[in-house]
Amino acid sequence: MKLATMTVDGGAPEIGLVKGDQVVRLKQALPGLPTSMIELIARWDAVRGDVERATDEAATLPMARVQLLPPISNPGKIMAMGLNYADHVREGGAAMPQHQIWFAKCVSAVHAPFAPIQVPKVSDAVDYEVEMVFVVGKRGRHISRAAAPGHVFGYCVGNDVSVRDWQLRTPQWILGKSFDTHAPFGPWITTADEVGDPHRLDIRCLVNGDVRQNSNTREFIFDVYEQIAYLSQSMTLEVGDVIYTGTPGGVGVAMKPPIYLKAGDRVRCEIDGLGAIEATLENEA
Repeated sequence: MKLATMTVDGGAPEIGLVKGDQVVRLKQALPGLPTSMIELIARWDAVRGDVERATDEAATLPMARVQLLPPISNPGKIMAMGLNYADHVREGGAAMPQHQIWFAKCVSAVHAPFAPIQVPKVSDAVDYEVEMVFVVGKRGRHISRAAAPGHVFGYCVGNDVSVRDWQLRTPQWILGKSFDTHAPFGPWITTADEVGDPHRLDIRCLVNGDVRQNSNTREFIFDVYEQIAYLSQSMTLEVGDVIYTGTPGGVGVAMKPPIYLKAGDRVRCEIDGLGAIEATLENEA
């Protein structure tokens, strides 16, 4: 299944079940269903069957009628993985990591999948990073690798937008990774059962139609389940947490000379089976 958070005609956010180029408004098809994605995920075992069968024609709209929002607007935390594709490590001249490298993106950076991304006033070193994102579906601590698949609700396409001069001026990356609008993801959540194995998906980023990143999630150094097992040794993973899993080679900062994004550029991030997000860069007002 594909579940989106959206608005219709400027109304309040609601959840939609995406079916091709149509979307079922679940609040109309299934009154009484949770109206926030985190609440829906928390109750998923009880409501999944009803959602799967939601086919009310009166509650169905063409996708063109809706505005897609971030699938989860207020995750408890956003964690993101650094240096998790071998080609990305090599292009930066770094040693292959022996341990997982993690940083946080602030929740205030969460952004809709097709909304403009800001070039901030304080930097012109804005870079793209296409990433597969997963959403935690079950709370847990000290989760084993074997149990980890049961803690994934679903997957999205993300762009770990990075302000490189701010990121690299200190060892801690959080500021350079957390500018407003710099955590877009979506366009919806594709549930884990529909994805199957998340470690064999083609992943791409295009800038103004030019392919900059082109890889496959089989190139992970640490796979999704290893990530869950490692992270959960440090912190409790909560329902609705959003995890960015790393980016492949081809980023702008590694080009010689570096090529950064500027106002007017169009960035498209794609993952087979999960969809695509796309945005135009604009200068911060």
